[in-house]
Amino acid sequence: MNPSPLGATVTKTGVDFAVWSKHASLIELCLFDENGEKETKRLAMARDSNDVHRLSVPGIGNGARYGYRAHGVYSPDHGLWYDPAKLLVDPYAIEIDQPFRFDPALSVFGADTAARVPKAIIKTCRKADLTPPLFDPSGLIYEVAVKSLTMRHPAIDKDQRGTLAALAHPAMIAHFKRLGVSAVELMPITAWIDERHLKPLNLTNGWGYNPVTMMALDPRLVPGGMEELCHTVECLHENGIGVILDLVFNHTGESDRFGPTLSLRGLDNLGYYRHLPSQPGTLVNDTGCGNTLAADFPAMHRLIIDSLHHFVLHAGIDGFRFDLATILGRTAKGFDQHAALFRAIHSDPVLEHRVMFAEPWDIGPGGYQLGNFPAPFFEWNDRARDDMRMFWRGDRNKIGVLANALAGSSDIFSRHKEKQTRTVNFLAAHDGFTLADLVSYSAKHNSANGEHNRDGHDENHSWNNGVEGETTNPEVLARRKADRKALISTLFASRGAILLTAGDEMGRSQKGNNNAYAQDNEITWLDWETADAALIEHVARLALIRARFEVFSRLEFFAGKGDVTWLNKTGQAMQVADWQDPQGNHVTMVLQTADRHSKQTVPIAVAFNRSIEALTISLPGEPEGWTPMIGTGLTLAPRSVSWFLGKPANLKALTIQGAI
Repeated sequence: MNPSPLGATVTKTGVDFAVWSKHASLIELCLFDENGEKETKRLAMARDSNDVHRLSVPGIGNGARYGYRAHGVYSPDHGLWYDPAKLLVDPYAIEIDQPFRFDPALSVFGADTAARVPKAIIKTCRKADLTPPLFDPSGLIYEVAVKSLTMRHPAIDKDQRGTLAALAHPAMIAHFKRLGVSAVELMPITAWIDERHLKPLNLTNGWGYNPVTMMALDPRLVPGGMEELCHTVECLHENGIGVILDLVFNHTGESDRFGPTLSLRGLDNLGYYRHLPSQPGTLVNDTGCGNTLAADFPAMHRLIIDSLHHFVLHAGIDGFRFDLATILGRTAKGFDQHAALFRAIHSDPVLEHRVMFAEPWDIGPGGYQLGNFPAPFFEWNDRARDDMRMFWRGDRNKIGVLANALAGSSDIFSRHKEKQTRTVNFLAAHDGFTLADLVSYSAKHNSANGEHNRDGHDENHSWNNGVEGETTNPEVLARRKADRKALISTLFASRGAILLTAGDEMGRSQKGNNNAYAQDNEITWLDWETADAALIEHVARLALIRARFEVFSRLEFFAGKGDVTWLNKTGQAMQVADWQDPQGNHVTMVLQTADRHSKQTVPIAVAFNRSIEALTISLPGEPEGWTPMIGTGLTLAPRSVSWFLGKPANLKALTIQGAI
């Protein structure tokens, strides 16, 4: 393909337009008036030898609105969807004039959709001031649904609530810094369309994982477009906080055969989407969303790379999280750890130093690929998530798997002879129970989604502490509070990057809904006025500990030479019998680390007690040689995690007792 720019490029005399399509017989550029309502010109484009359709239009510039119409064969059974009645959004659009909204006419052949489809707005973006990415594994990745985070925040003006700009508000910055946030991970902010079944249910998609454009931002979340994104990123950067974009390159909102024709389908369905080889009209559905983008096809490969370039070069984005990222490494033969797209990202001078995160699965054959992405991709680790949950639920034989998760899951991430963990540990995320619901519900309660509770995962490794859902029972509420604190302490004690989804630090509930993507309402909007202040303070204290001790910045696997020690309740090294105790409720992890405050090498101990009874433990050396950082002393409260700072002399005591 021709390396010259695709999309709309402003020149000294006008605008150059370029769009790729191999199978169209003709592409027409449609220009619109300043309101995007009236089509003022329809101009034929010329195809070059690389199947790029080009046209230079003099006398127009930034602010002009446009779209495309594509001519050719209409034969869905053969994967061809050409219908010149459909106005198509430029895949390289940087800004659009309105959100996408589902309309049945978008799926009807011959129905003109110009009045129903957003128009692309020509935009010249300023260059960002590129600096090394702001991300530290010892800090916290804070997953944010932009609208839900601030819709009910009392300190933010009502006209700014729910927008990206609200993240730059002093109240939000203060909250991020208090939690030790290293980077905010923004759930999709590029423009999406609601799934077609939602409108009859009076529901809307509040998560954005149903994209149409890969670069244009959704006006509902980012009304100021790229300028708003740039300003927000700059403000966060000034406060030492990085920005990670969650991008969806696995499917689009054009969905299955019965979905709307909005952009890629109408331009070149066969050139962007994967189809069954024997049935070119049948879309592969490795995503569960109706279609699958073919990242190994040249046009899609280029669109992905160009989209990443756009956000780095024009907004200074620090990194990216890829939804259902196994799709990015798929070819017709399956997942390839050495796929061309991965190689292109890692060798690209713009992208090679950005931080990349993969959700390492899809629902296709061989779709679960945890640990198989190429370094330096970080990977969301659902194994560690489930192991931490099952330990605290009380499942048998979970001491060993807990220790493995705490140590960075070396069994997963060393299988390709790597020396460092690439894990992203988390307890809960946007998809699934909130942390509060994890300890309050034994089963999902998704009736509000209108699918008769059939949607969402059935197995959540959750427990309700004796009462399903809401209760006023003080004993049940106390147990749930203790469990939330213990779970968060476990997360913050783990090696690797850690992620907390917004609101879990304040006890938010979705009333047992574990698939709340369609609940763009108070079910998902954070209630700041009822936030659990004690839990927020607990997270803040844990953040200070991770920032203080150098061990949490390191990703190398433990070498077994004193860097980590596992102790039983008597303060002795764990023996086989301890590890194999099916009812094991306790382990103490001792880490050797540099203390950034004292500039000394010290031990810190993290003691886990999942029993419903208090437990008195011993630590090597004199008892007064250990100072509680979290907890009250060597008697551990029921269902708790205690943290201790040891004196440097205790390193010798550990050695003498044979612990290391």
